[in-house]
Amino acid sequence: MKAIWNGVVIAESNDTVVVEGNHYFPESTLDKRYTAFSNHRTSCHWKGQAHYHSLLVKGEMNPDAVWYYPEPSEAAANIKGRVAFWKGVQVLD
Repeated sequence: MKAIWNGVVIAESNDTVVVEGNHYFPESTLDKRYTAFSNHRTSCHWKGQAHYHSLLVKGEMNPDAVWYYPEPSEAAANIKGRVAFWKGVQVLD
C-alpha cells in the first residue's frame, strides 16, 4: 500500500491494518520529511484521542492530513504505532 499526496509517496508498506475502512501504516514508514507539526486533536469513543500531523509537499500545506493514536484504547491496540491518512491523501494498492 502507498499513501500519496501532491504526487509524492508519503508512506509505503505491505503491513497495514484496516480499521473502519482506513489503512493504518507503521509509523516508521511515514516519510517525516513531509510532515509538519499540528496541535489538532479529536476524540473517538472507542479508539481514544487522535493526534495529527500536517503535510508539507512541494510548498503546499495539507493541514491535519495524518492522524494517529499515541495511547489507543485496549480495543484499538492494533493501531498503536501506526498512522492513517485523509484530506485528499490517496491510499493505493
